[in-house]
Amino acid sequence: MKTYTLKPQEVERRWFVVDAAGLPLGRLASRVAQILRGKHKPTFTPHVNGGDCVIVVNAERVKLSGKKLEQKRYFRHTGYMGHERFTPVKSLLAKHPERVIEKAVWGMLPKTTLSRQKVKQMLKVYAGPVHPHAAQQPQPLALAAAE
Repeated sequence: MKTYTLKPQEVERRWFVVDAAGLPLGRLASRVAQILRGKHKPTFTPHVNGGDCVIVVNAERVKLSGKKLEQKRYFRHTGYMGHERFTPVKSLLAKHPERVIEKAVWGMLPKTTLSRQKVKQMLKVYAGPVHPHAAQQPQPLALAAAE
């Protein structure tokens, strides 16, 4: 018996909508990354983009456990010697809450060109409860809020 390999023509995409209000950031990001990769499907193939599209709403109301809101920082380097820049998650969540979820999901995907495509094209994150993708008829994805 041969191993089944998914072909790009055979991919069937679905759309899911996730409400991030009250959900822990890490659990939300790991589940979204799993759906983007297509690991929830029996036809999962690592080198084929067989995942589904995910819409995340209410990104501004995502929860961070412990003291992460005060202590967690995002690092970037300008390219010049000694020019490290650290952005606290609290300020990023206040200005651009979408980027917090995008960074968390990107951190849970393999660093490949295929994953970069998935984050840019198949992940849609919105700060509020409204999104412009009603025409795709997204199905709600239930994630349990852990206390």
